[in-house]
Amino acid sequence: QVQLVESGGGLVQPGGSLRLSCAASRSIFSLNAMGWYRHATGEERELVARITSGGSTNYADSVKGRFTIYRDNAKNTVYLQMDSLKPEDTAVYYCNAGILEDDLHRHVPVEDDDYWGQGTQVTVSS
Repeated sequence: QVQLVESGGGLVQPGGSLRLSCAASRSIFSLNAMGWYRHATGEERELVARITSGGSTNYADSVKGRFTIYRDNAKNTVYLQMDSLKPEDTAVYYCNAGILEDDLHRHVPVEDDDYWGQGTQVTVSS
């Protein structure tokens, strides 16, 4: 339904910053909830941040106060600003265009290739 392309990853030292971009192939205004997941080697995939069309946000406890998710609807892009990066932030970061919420407020991505980007690698290391 929408094609997503992530960019902005790279190698950064601890304490540094990166801004990830998720560019969509069409307007994201109508997409209810988008966000970023990450998958570190040997770890389970986890939701990092989520943003609704109304601007509400959710963050993993591990990134609260350090990461900020925001939308630029004019550019059809969702961003993840990452500050004060730590080695444990090292992972492949994936954008998803359909993050569902169940009645217990748990978040689950739509498991369809059309709803995922290809991922961008973030490495935090000295």
